[in-house]
Amino acid sequence: MSQPKRLHPVMLAGTGSDVGKSILATALCRIFRQDGYRPAPFKAQNMALNSFVTPDGLEIGRAQAVQAEAAGLPCEANMNPLLLKPQSDHSSQVVVLGRPIGNREAITYWRREGKDKFKPVVHQAYDSLAGRYNPIVMEGAGSITELNLRDTDLVNMPMARYAHADVILVADIDRGGIFASAYGSIMLQDEEDRRRIKGIIVNKFRGDLRLFDDGRRMLEAVCGVPVLGVVPYLEDLHIDAEDSVALEHRKNSKSAPTEKTRVAVVQLPHISNFTDFDKLERDPRVLLFYTARPEDLAEADIIILPGTKSTADDLYHLRRCGMASAILQAREAGKTIMGICGGFQMMGRSISDPDGIEDGRLSTPGLGLLPMDTTMSPVKTTRQVKFTFQGVACKGYEIHHGTSTLSEPVVVRDNCIGTYIHGILDNAVVIDFLLKSAPQREAKRLSAEEERELAYDRLADHVRRHLDMQTLYNILSDD
Repeated sequence: MSQPKRLHPVMLAGTGSDVGKSILATALCRIFRQDGYRPAPFKAQNMALNSFVTPDGLEIGRAQAVQAEAAGLPCEANMNPLLLKPQSDHSSQVVVLGRPIGNREAITYWRREGKDKFKPVVHQAYDSLAGRYNPIVMEGAGSITELNLRDTDLVNMPMARYAHADVILVADIDRGGIFASAYGSIMLQDEEDRRRIKGIIVNKFRGDLRLFDDGRRMLEAVCGVPVLGVVPYLEDLHIDAEDSVALEHRKNSKSAPTEKTRVAVVQLPHISNFTDFDKLERDPRVLLFYTARPEDLAEADIIILPGTKSTADDLYHLRRCGMASAILQAREAGKTIMGICGGFQMMGRSISDPDGIEDGRLSTPGLGLLPMDTTMSPVKTTRQVKFTFQGVACKGYEIHHGTSTLSEPVVVRDNCIGTYIHGILDNAVVIDFLLKSAPQREAKRLSAEEERELAYDRLADHVRRHLDMQTLYNILSDD
């Protein structure tokens, strides 16, 4: 289609968390790009442990990095100016424009600091993007109708008002209660914000779409806005998820044909960057599962300790629940143990934290799998990296506090592999090394980048088929 005049920004807001806002924003970024625009993603505030590093070494939520890639852009800190990384039930590390500024208690952040201190930050970040790209595909957070947080909200309707954005409400039909959640989300807004909501997307439908024809008409009648589409649940879509809530939906079967290599990822309480394992999980030689049970490790050929936001606390958890002993027994049995970032730190002899970066413990004994000691540092390392492994050029990124006495990009000792590099398993040569005892397949394997590009196109095609894009374009171009 020919490009019409400049489009309004669009915000995908939700009736709740995990309704599919991020994935639909990714789809729209791809669709707008396919249709000749220069879209860019924006989420004023994100709460997630799954993060990414921009080319200039700044940290943002992984979802916005994915959306930028779908839009054909390098990601930047302006796309997610505020990132909260939970460290406990009550506190989070606050990352502002890609740099951590310290930890905040939740009550302090939400009641006193958030709105007054950070509102200019998110507005300036948005303005920077809006001056260069069109349309801006904005994403809300959680539910748009948290009445108790309305006065300090930076990411939902107040941000939509600032940007003069058209808001599309995303409702998850798979969880039930779609009429009440959509109606309540709209009717609990004040009059100005209610007028800003221009449509509804019914997401994650399962079954025959014709069964919801009457429901669609009823939803439009009670809510007073059009239903722009009913989007079916898309199986086997391999696009990075926003946070570890997605792990609840992962298959956890450990039964597999004997020719497959069983890979157990230890499900830590503060697991971060679990997308490190997406390409490995799709490898036809592998059966990958997440587990928090010591007895499951006996069935694994390879055990991976993933990244974590609270290394010492999660290491104590492994000792309390018996996982640490099970990991050591697996090593004695000749199984391969791999650690990434915080998991790598756990594999050493000790973790020192003289400045109390994490939880106040000055020193924590490690698992002793590697001859290495780690010292936590107030300075956070965030950078994209290139390295050579087995003579092949590879790339990834680092997000961590602390330095370790083993400084190679990838440490290999006996049956142990350790690294600070996230995304390391997106490199085929590293997977081949890890699975060196597994049977080889002759089928051509795509690179991680090629797989993601195909996934973005598949997602865009799926959403385009089920969303009334012409009506959406009319909404976004209407004066």
